[in-house]
Amino acid sequence: MPAEPDASPGTRDAARRRRERAELMGPAVRHLLQLSEQGELSTAHVELSAHTLGVHVRTVWRNLARARLGEPLHRTRDRFEVTDDIRVLLAYYRCNIKRVHEELVHDAKNAGREPVGLSTLHRAIRRDLTPGDLAGLRAGLPASRSHDPHLRRPPTARNEEWEGDHKQAPVWVWADGRLLKPWVTWFCDCHTGMIMGWAVTPHYPHRGSILAALRACILRTGPHGPAGGLPRRIRIDRGKDFLSNAVQEALGAFAVQVDVLPPYTPRLKGSIENLNHVATSRFFSTLPRYTHAQKLDTRRRAGEKDPPLTFEGFTDQFATWVTTHNAEHQMADHGGLTALEWWNSDPTPLREVPTHDLHAFLLEGDRSTRVITSHGIQFKSRDYMAGWMSGRSSTRVHIRFQPHQLEEIHVFDADNRRYLGAAYLADQASEEEIDEVYQARAERARRLRRDMRRAEALRRRRFKPATTAGPARTTEAMTRKQAANELRGLRSARRADDLPADYMPRRVIPSSRWAIPDAPATAPPEDQT
Repeated sequence: MPAEPDASPGTRDAARRRRERAELMGPAVRHLLQLSEQGELSTAHVELSAHTLGVHVRTVWRNLARARLGEPLHRTRDRFEVTDDIRVLLAYYRCNIKRVHEELVHDAKNAGREPVGLSTLHRAIRRDLTPGDLAGLRAGLPASRSHDPHLRRPPTARNEEWEGDHKQAPVWVWADGRLLKPWVTWFCDCHTGMIMGWAVTPHYPHRGSILAALRACILRTGPHGPAGGLPRRIRIDRGKDFLSNAVQEALGAFAVQVDVLPPYTPRLKGSIENLNHVATSRFFSTLPRYTHAQKLDTRRRAGEKDPPLTFEGFTDQFATWVTTHNAEHQMADHGGLTALEWWNSDPTPLREVPTHDLHAFLLEGDRSTRVITSHGIQFKSRDYMAGWMSGRSSTRVHIRFQPHQLEEIHVFDADNRRYLGAAYLADQASEEEIDEVYQARAERARRLRRDMRRAEALRRRRFKPATTAGPARTTEAMTRKQAANELRGLRSARRADDLPADYMPRRVIPSSRWAIPDAPATAPPEDQT
């Protein structure tokens, strides 16, 4: 049978108008009902609403009568819905809907009821489960997170936020008499997209690589400029080299706030992750001996016999690409400007560090002294709060802030000049909205974990392992010894106050020669008891 042709534009427009009318029917009827309660409703109002919605006048009167009785405007019918047990079955069978349907049919026949149809089950799953839930029940939480929309950070200013990371170049390079894949350590400015500085090592990077890249980021003289200066904060992952004492002391001495992100959360440092992908697709993939080149068969890749680059040649080409990316690559989000043009157009002042201070890792400056109170820190008639202020009431502090950016301040101890942390405006509402998004994601993740744990428990408790030939035994089977131990534990757990007040336990008979009277055949009357 030939396939049905696509709906014509007129048919699609008519369907769209019907949906719009159905959406507007509820507000229109509620407004007419309000006019009726105020005694101002007339036939002209009803006719005008019917003409606007494109329905008959009797339809509006009928819906208005339903609204007066408290009945819904649109009649609904009972439909099959996805329950928690079906979610567990979907997780158990890895979202194999056909297999889940067979299980539901088997359970329905045992219960003596009509089984649900396969098409009905498909429709219910498409209606009640989101693509993220289906991906999570099929492959786990990482697959579910790929369907999450991520919040974009608001625009700030240059040098307000940096992100740093290590990236192993997917290219074989000749260095030290052998082939290896070099590592790139770099930082980027989140506002302008500028690559601030980088360092290349032929082996796995260490804290020296990070300090060298930071030096190239901060300096503006020689080949490092024109971008540079001190950032306000840096987002890094939980790598042990980033968390080393040398790196922490270097950043802390310059009052740079370090935000250590939780593990396995690349979405929280999207700027540097996007830069890693851009470098792979625009630079690394064009070099010889690219490790992800096209496959010629199951084992060979295109260009795997080409002569590799030397480490010096790779470093030189990488430096050329960074300069080209900053000065020539146009960004659509910034109106076609390059990263360097966007950086130069930002009037935000820079915090520059002389070379001798950069070597000494010192930060000096005169600041007024303030006190942490029960309302936080009062600065320019505003209250600033932060979580690290707990237990620090009456502490004398100094404040450092960015000009014309008073949403955030940086606080130092007035006695030892130690950096305490950042404080934020206490009445900002955007933080609550962001927390609601994170809480909703955490709740869905907890639900997916619970479904997968229940499915895994269902899978594990099906049958016991067997070492000899014999029938399969479920995990519910118990031995006499196990049953006796469990009953003994239940008896011992009985509370003393559950027994009668005059209860006397039976004593152990010391000798078998004692005669024990038998119980009477009939119970004595209550007055003789």
